[in-house]
Amino acid sequence: MDDKTFSERHGFAPKPAEITVRRDAPHDLRGLVVDFAYGAGLGPHEVRAIACDVLMRRPDDSNWSPFPNVDWEVRQFLDACSWFEVYDIIEAIHASLKRQASAAFREPDAERADDSFARRVNAFFVKAGIGWQLIDGRIEVRGPEAFEAAVRPAADDLAAAGLNTAATEIHEALRDLARRPEPDVTGAMQHGMAAVECVAREACGDQRATLGEIIDRHPGLVPRPLDEGLKRLWGYASEMGRHLREGRPPSYEEAELAVITAAGVATYLEKKLRAAKGADV
Repeated sequence: MDDKTFSERHGFAPKPAEITVRRDAPHDLRGLVVDFAYGAGLGPHEVRAIACDVLMRRPDDSNWSPFPNVDWEVRQFLDACSWFEVYDIIEAIHASLKRQASAAFREPDAERADDSFARRVNAFFVKAGIGWQLIDGRIEVRGPEAFEAAVRPAADDLAAAGLNTAATEIHEALRDLARRPEPDVTGAMQHGMAAVECVAREACGDQRATLGEIIDRHPGLVPRPLDEGLKRLWGYASEMGRHLREGRPPSYEEAELAVITAAGVATYLEKKLRAAKGADV
């Protein structure tokens, strides 16, 4: 049965809220996770078992009736745990639903329970300005519209072009930004620049040169004056990775900007490489 709302069925949606929440799990989210799990078909005992497994807690043996006892216990667990554990529980709930959905019979057009859960969780993330999203069962970083439009498609395009190492570097940059409880901002910047370096090596045929050397040796590979800006960004990312303690660590926003830039440049170079190969045919 389709449990989508009127607005979901007809494609109406409010403008996404500005992302203001990353290292937190708001009170509303802690309660709605339980509601969304129930809506997807899990009962209080099942959700309690998942929460206890993630939190390494023993369930209260004196609580046996689903409502209100076990439900109350589940909500107490969610309200009291650390913020990042809430997202661990979301992933665990999705995994449980996925296992059940894979084994259960359903109508051909019916939405899977795990997909329904993910859809509702992601809708709340957008509405509440939470900078996370549930993708393929994993909580991943969600950025502003420009970030989402530039970075994730870049990884897919690079992989489709056979540039798997570069695509992996973009994915690793995303994973670094999504690390809990603290993002690895220097790692994200380095992986982003590594993606550009991989594509640049393919574009110029110089497999051992660093990105800085490639820019110096192959003028025009990246249009001026963007080449100088890219070279400085590469140097900045490298310097931060080697000498983090000697200076101010980059902010999350700076790392996000570096990853967006890297994804854009890598995509540009991939298209340039593809055009050159087409011209040689």
